Amino acid sequence: MAIRTHVLAVSVPGLRAVRWSTDELYAGMKETYAIARVETGRSEWWSGGKVWKIGPGSLQIQQPGDVHRDVSREGPSTVQIITFPAPTVESVTGKIRVHPQLAAGDERGAAFQRLHDAVHAGADRLTLEIAVAEAIEAFATVGHAKCEHTRPVRRAIELLRERLAESVTLDDLEAHAGLDKFHLCRAFRAQVGMPPHAYLTRLRIMRAKELLAAGVKPSNIAPQVGLYDQSQLNRHFRRIVGTTPGQYARGV
Repeated sequence: MAIRTHVLAVSVPGLRAVRWSTDELYAGMKETYAIARVETGRSEWWSGGKVWKIGPGSLQIQQPGDVHRDVSREGPSTVQIITFPAPTVESVTGKIRVHPQLAAGDERGAAFQRLHDAVHAGADRLTLEIAVAEAIEAFATVGHAKCEHTRPVRRAIELLRERLAESVTLDDLEAHAGLDKFHLCRAFRAQVGMPPHAYLTRLRIMRAKELLAAGVKPSNIAPQVGLYDQSQLNRHFRRIVGTTPGQYARGV
């Protein structure tokens, strides 16, 4: 089956909804706030240093920078995914740490379930706008989860984000995190889901997509996101996004 994605029509600016089906194991890093509802299938997935079990009706809740990695899957799965731009959510909730999963009957997820039902039914714009407003407000009710990252890992992530467009060495991370490089690398991979250099590359490609969407020419992107040249940008962009920067820009 591989991965099949069907974009759903929604009339609310900034909101994106897709139905996503696969029998493969998926891994990636989130660029937006996302609420995914499992329609069919069961699986185990890793996020934030913990393995979660999920089935029909359950909700996955993730935010920008979260790494998602499937561990196992019982046959094909279908998921409906709704994404919100970070500024849209954080203008209401501020910076939060969301709980990654809610069971089908968890009352904290009621507003998210209503939004999924409205999208699935092809509801009119007013109905969707009300459901979106309630869902964004509901992020606050799941926004007090304990951060699973230790202080050194949090500080390493902060430095990578702050110096995204600059050269960063392992010595830089060690000094900023306050933990020797060997323990830091092991802790980072265990808690984040990928090593620091892979996380930084993902951050850079996320930023490249933002610049392309804002109209910056692909040929001017590489130095703004800390990559050596156009060739390196193209290689990482195609691997992570599945297309070239030029093709992505034309699609946007």
